[in-house]
Amino acid sequence: MKINQYICGLLFAMISIHACAHDGHRPRIGAPNQQTPTGAPETWGTYCVTELAPLFREALTVYNQDNQLIDKPYGGQFPDIKKLQKSKDKSEPIFRAAVLPKIPYSPMPANSSADGKITVFTAKKIVTMDPGWPFATAVAVRDGRILSVGTLEDLKPWLDNNPYEINNSFADKVIYPGFIEAHGHPVMGGVAISLPPLTYYSLRNPYGPDFPGVKTPEEMVAKLKEYVAAAKTPDQTILTWGYDSVAMGKKKPTNIELDKISPTNPLILWDASEHFIFANSAAIKKYGVTNGQLAKTVGAGRNPDGTSNGQFLGAEAAKLIMLKPLSEVLNPKQGLYSLRYISALMQQAGITTTGDQFYGGVNLELENKLVKQVFGQPDSKARIVHVADGITFMGLYGNKAIDQAVALRQSGNDRIIFNGVKFFADDAFTSLGMQLEWPGYINPEQYKGLFMFNNKQDFLKAMRPWWNTGFQIHVHSNGSGGNQITLDSLEILQAEHPRFDHRFTLEHFGISSTAQGRQVKALGALVSTNPYFVSDRADINANQIGTDRASLAARMASLIDQDVVVALHSDTPVGVPSPLLEVWIAVNRVGNLSGKVHAPYERVRDVNKAMKMVTIDAAYALGLNDRLGSIETGKLADFVVLEEDPQDVRPMKIKDIGVVATILGGRPTLTSETRSPDWK
Repeated sequence: MKINQYICGLLFAMISIHACAHDGHRPRIGAPNQQTPTGAPETWGTYCVTELAPLFREALTVYNQDNQLIDKPYGGQFPDIKKLQKSKDKSEPIFRAAVLPKIPYSPMPANSSADGKITVFTAKKIVTMDPGWPFATAVAVRDGRILSVGTLEDLKPWLDNNPYEINNSFADKVIYPGFIEAHGHPVMGGVAISLPPLTYYSLRNPYGPDFPGVKTPEEMVAKLKEYVAAAKTPDQTILTWGYDSVAMGKKKPTNIELDKISPTNPLILWDASEHFIFANSAAIKKYGVTNGQLAKTVGAGRNPDGTSNGQFLGAEAAKLIMLKPLSEVLNPKQGLYSLRYISALMQQAGITTTGDQFYGGVNLELENKLVKQVFGQPDSKARIVHVADGITFMGLYGNKAIDQAVALRQSGNDRIIFNGVKFFADDAFTSLGMQLEWPGYINPEQYKGLFMFNNKQDFLKAMRPWWNTGFQIHVHSNGSGGNQITLDSLEILQAEHPRFDHRFTLEHFGISSTAQGRQVKALGALVSTNPYFVSDRADINANQIGTDRASLAARMASLIDQDVVVALHSDTPVGVPSPLLEVWIAVNRVGNLSGKVHAPYERVRDVNKAMKMVTIDAAYALGLNDRLGSIETGKLADFVVLEEDPQDVRPMKIKDIGVVATILGGRPTLTSETRSPDWK
C-alpha cells in the first residue's frame, strides 16, 4: 500500500513539474501580436455578457437612484484578483474550503400532486436516451418522477397494485426527455430579445409571427417607420435591439439618416454587438448628451462642429446614450415581462430546464425576485440552474464567496438549482473580440483579441479556490488563444490538485485546433458549444479569419469521436433557444447566407448523438444527469412531445418538426398555451 502511495505521489510530482515547465515554455496570453490591452478600441463589439453586464449594472444604478430598488451591484471588466481576495479578517484564510454537499434532490417537486396516483403517458414512440432501454411506448409518473417506462404490459406490476390513470393525449406523438438549454442568460437575454427587433437573421416571437430579419439599410428604415407609426405618443422612445452592423457591412447609420425616419420620437438602435449604439437627434437631446461629454469619450462620434453624429461605438461611448433608456426597461414589471417572454420561447421550443450561466452578474436581488416568480412557482414551465459568476461573487462576498455559493447550493430545490461557477477567458465570438493564436485576424488593425484578466496568473488565482473546493467550473472561451489559456490553466489545476469527474466545461469553444481537442480529452474536460457560430457567422467571418477557421467553428464530430461529452446551447441573446434548430445545425452545418456545408466532416451524422447533446449530455454538462436528460426510473418526469422523431426524418427537416407540448414533473403544457402574453 505504501509503495502504491509512493508511486502515485511521484507521478503527481512529475506531472506538476511538467505543468510548470510546460507553462514556462508556453506563456500564452494569446498570440504574440494579440497583447491584452487596458481598454477596448472603437472597432470592438462583443455580443456576449462580458460587455453587456456592466451596461446593465450601471443602468440599474440609474434606476436605483430614482426608485431605491436595490443596492449598487459590483462591476468591473478587468478584476484585480489580489484586491478581491484581500481578507479584512486576518485570522481567516482568504477562502475557506468547504465540503461540497450534494445538490438537493427533493422526493417530490412542488409542481406535482402528492396523492400517490400514477399517471401513464402513452406515445407512438418514447425515445428514452437510456442506451440499455432505448425505446418505449408508455411511461408511468408518480409524484413528479418517473416510476417506470416500457410498454403498458411492462408497467403492469405497478398498475396492478396502485391507482392510476392513462393519458392518451399524445398517443400518436413522439416523446423525448425534456430539452435542456446548457448555456443561456434568461434575464439579460430576455430583456434584449423582447425589445422591438432589427436583427439580421429571423427572430422567433412567442406571441406572433417570427421577425423576418433586416438584410439591407432600406429594410431597416422600413421597419423603424413601422415602430414609429405604432408609438403611442410623438415623443415615445423607441429602443430597438439586434441591428447587426458587422453583417450589414461597414456603413453605420448616423443621426442624419435616423432623423429622416422620425424627428420627434427618440430612436435608439442597440447593435447586435451590444455596445454599439446608434441614435437620432431626438434621443441625443432627450438623454442629455453634451458636446463636452462627446469630446472626452473614446468612440463617441462627432460632427465637425462638435455635435454628436449619432454613433456611440464601444462600452464607454454607449453609456452616454444608453444608461437611462435601458434603466427604463430594467424595472421589475418590464423585467418580469422579459423573463416570461423568453420562458414562453423556451417552452415552445421544448425546453424544460435552462442553465443560467451568469448568475449574479446583473444584480442578485433583482434576478432572484424575477426568477422566483417565473421558475419557482408550482405551475412553472421549466427549471433553472444557476451557475454563479465567480468574479461577481468574489466582489460581493470577498473571502466568503465560496461559503455563500455552498449555502446557495444547499438552499436550492428541484425548480431553482444552484450548481457550479463561471469565469471568462477571452472576449466574444460574434463581434470578433475573441483571442486567436497565430496568424490572428486578417485585418488586425480592425479586430483584436481581448483576454478578460490582466494575466494568466490572475486567471488561475480566481479559479483555484473553487477548483480545490470541488466546484464544477465553466469557462467562457471562444478563440483558439482563449481556449489554449483555459486548457493550460486546467492542466496546472489538475497537477496541483488532481480531481476525477470534475466536469470542467469550456463554454463555446469557438475556434479550436485538433491539438486542443485532444487536450480537452486528456484533461477530462467537457465542451458546450454554440452551433449558431456555424450557421450564422461562418459565411460572414471567412473574410476576417479565413475560410477554414470560419467553417471549423464549433467543432463537434471530431470531439464526439474522441468520446468528449459535447452539449449544445444558444447563449441567448447570441441565438434564440431552439434545441431542434441547434440539432439541425449540428447534423447539417449549413450556412444561412450561402447554403454551403461548413466543414462537412464535423457534421454529427448520427442524429441520436446530436439529440443527446440537448438532453442527457446537456444535463451532464450542468452536473444534473442523475435526475434529468433521460427517461428512466427515478428521474424527474420532464418530457417534450414532438410531432415526429428527429431520427426518422430527413436531416434537413429536423428544424421544422413541431413541438406539441412540454411535461414538467408530470404536468403537461401545450405550446398553444404560451402563445399569448397572458399565459399562466
